[in-house]
Amino acid sequence: MDEFNAMQIKYRAQGAKHGIEVLIVGAIGLLFIMLFNLLRPGEISILEIFLVSLCIAAITIGFFKTQEPFYSLVLTTEQLTYQHKYGVWHLAHSNFKSSGIPKIAVGLEHLELNVVGIKVNDMDEFLTGLAPRIAGKLLIEQRHLFMQLIQKNCKNGDCPSEWLVEDTQYRSKNGISYNGLIAMFANRAKHLQLLTGYELLLPASVLDRNICEFSANLNAWQRDPLKFIASQVSN
Repeated sequence: MDEFNAMQIKYRAQGAKHGIEVLIVGAIGLLFIMLFNLLRPGEISILEIFLVSLCIAAITIGFFKTQEPFYSLVLTTEQLTYQHKYGVWHLAHSNFKSSGIPKIAVGLEHLELNVVGIKVNDMDEFLTGLAPRIAGKLLIEQRHLFMQLIQKNCKNGDCPSEWLVEDTQYRSKNGISYNGLIAMFANRAKHLQLLTGYELLLPASVLDRNICEFSANLNAWQRDPLKFIASQVSN
């Protein structure tokens, strides 16, 4: 049993890959252009200015990629861990209910959001282990998704006021009170649950595969974590 508990599956976000390579290529390109212009008489050309701009952009992109955690998600038999550059959150297997792809109504059709939604059994258990720093960052990063949902559900402009105001006070169904960033996160999760059926969102940018495949993986893990992890590790 200890052997299985030690096993884990790590997922690396597509957007975090090749950061060092991009940074190095940009730096080498910039150095080459600078040396070329030092050895060549005359003014710098528009083409060279364009190439310098590309190199600087590559260095900037590469730098920000290297700041991301090497692995964005880790699955063990006990829990799911989301690793963000501003912190982590943990969701115990016993607290994971299911996952799916949230949808919004567009006319007579339903459009899938580019995220994986997670249903939680007990939000109090999740919130007690959540740090304010990552809660605040996720509130900012995922606000555009939340606003999309609001716009589609308030076509006549008549929206509940609590959807539009980030309340800093929250009292759970279990009678536990929260304030500050944790309360704001809890209120957002409550609204997301009402609008989509899911309390937590994992954007496609933190995954290493398409959202449907990853959602199916999470549900397989929920049904039998030992079997799922063993099958993935052995591949």
